[in-house]
Amino acid sequence: MEPATRRTKDGTAYRDLNSNGVLDPYEDPRLPVEARVEDLLSRMTLEEKAGLMFHTFVAFHIPDSAAFAETDLRSSRASEMVTTRMMNHFNFPQISEPRLAAQWQNKMQALAEDTRLGVPVTFSTDPLHGFSDNPAANLAMSAFSRWPEPPGLVATGDPALVQQFGDIARREYRAMGIHVALHPMADIATEPRWGRTNGTFGEDAELASRMTAAYIRGFQGETLGPDSVACMTKHFPGGGPQMDGEDAHFAYGREQVYPGDNFEYHLIPFEAAFAAGTAQIMPYYGMPVGTELEEVGFGFNKGVITGLLRERYGFDGMVCTDWALLTDHDLAGWVMVARAWGVEHLSVIERAAKALDAGVDQFGGDDCPEVIVELARNGEVSEERIDESVRRLLRDKYRLGLFDNPYVDSERAESVVGRPEFREAGEATQRRSIVLLKNGALSGRATLPLRGRPKIYIENIAQDVASEYGEIVASVTDADVAIMRLRTPFEPRDREPLEAFFHAGDLSFGEEEKARILSILETVPTVVDIYLDRPAVIPEIAEASAVLLANFGASDAALLDVVFGRFPPSGKLPFELPSSMDAVRRQKEDVPYDSENPLFPFGHGLVYGG
Repeated sequence: MEPATRRTKDGTAYRDLNSNGVLDPYEDPRLPVEARVEDLLSRMTLEEKAGLMFHTFVAFHIPDSAAFAETDLRSSRASEMVTTRMMNHFNFPQISEPRLAAQWQNKMQALAEDTRLGVPVTFSTDPLHGFSDNPAANLAMSAFSRWPEPPGLVATGDPALVQQFGDIARREYRAMGIHVALHPMADIATEPRWGRTNGTFGEDAELASRMTAAYIRGFQGETLGPDSVACMTKHFPGGGPQMDGEDAHFAYGREQVYPGDNFEYHLIPFEAAFAAGTAQIMPYYGMPVGTELEEVGFGFNKGVITGLLRERYGFDGMVCTDWALLTDHDLAGWVMVARAWGVEHLSVIERAAKALDAGVDQFGGDDCPEVIVELARNGEVSEERIDESVRRLLRDKYRLGLFDNPYVDSERAESVVGRPEFREAGEATQRRSIVLLKNGALSGRATLPLRGRPKIYIENIAQDVASEYGEIVASVTDADVAIMRLRTPFEPRDREPLEAFFHAGDLSFGEEEKARILSILETVPTVVDIYLDRPAVIPEIAEASAVLLANFGASDAALLDVVFGRFPPSGKLPFELPSSMDAVRRQKEDVPYDSENPLFPFGHGLVYGG
């Protein structure tokens, strides 16, 4: 038999053979994954096992890219977590340059290499390819190819395109050393006010199922392997039916309700995720109210994790909580209270015990492995129960190839991330996702596509981009046509800093802003484009506009290509647009397309000439 090598660093084997001149079984890539897992598990201390069960943020500041090669992480907090606390699952920090990000990942892997067992680090990330930027949900990174948000992927109606996106994102992630996608969201957007709508595949369960499965196949492939990115599909059993659309990141949004008795509807996309082989699952913060389930957050809910996920669906993959269920966090002087809804009265150690009893394998956003050690030492949780979770965690590291080679080529990262053909695919998809809601008559014909080089009044469009399509004028009265880009309204909140990133509450424009917009629409034929991170309530604007379009993340050039006929519109609405806020308040949080007399129904979308 040829001699085995474990993994390589800079092209050379770095792990010494044992005293018999061969690799230990857990390091031997010729052995089956399960055999390697069991061998490594048998060698681990309780402290090493506990470290695996936490998955949190790690940050690193690069003040000078030229000096980064000489930077030593051994004195950093990251080093303390890896080498002392034995943690090796981390959120990817937002490092904008792919080459530097890859170098940073390699430095972290080198720290892990020097621990007793050399367990490699798994890096994860929230979505990086879209247009919205929320540190608690998704990040916009310009280095990557840029795609519409998930509702825009749904607007294309094309699962093959969604799978192509997943495959491109997979290659960009792995080039930078990212192994786990903290997505997709299989939640269904049945409550139009919900601030996480922008991460969903809309409100139709069957369509969301097809898109969820395609997304996972793109990231993972048919089976999880060393070129895959593992998907942590969330938020089981569906985070969409939030009471009044308030989000469960906040205490006032902790309740999930089912006035339409439609709990089962929200499970449908997760069933597709299981069929597609999702490696991991994340439950949401929310707690079910008015059901047979215990009224505690889903991360503590045994009926959900053990009863539904493990027993009903037979899911044996890893389950990680949403971030910060156990401990409060001091963030630059502001304390973020643990999202321990329904169990706020329990101590940290009691919360951890309840989550483990519920069936959780890993705690997201916390970094207190000593809590697990204490539970085991006190006999409150058996080491056999801990081993169940550690097996799942190690299995994914092996399947992702991290024990064989966790390092990445920083030069390759720079050439792969944002590759021109990846950017072109994303830009084409932006255009395909734009929905033409209304195309009114102008001079006896449909307004769009615009022709020639008209005089254009613009709002929220880059002038240098717009000038490629027409003559830009400063006054509405001098224009042949106005083109305005708007965003779905929301209620600004500031009770805690994180609220600023969650668009919630009223979906309609205030009277002053609405009057200003309508005055333009009444002065000149106007093309209105609105970014729908939630379903906007815009009946007066829809009526007064010459043209109404919707986007879910699209550049100015993508929009103007559609407006001027360089790219024909083909998108369809992934959720209905309500006709009034009264209709929104009367609809049921858990039921799709149920607002009265919607302004535009689910699936609406015009094309030129029809």
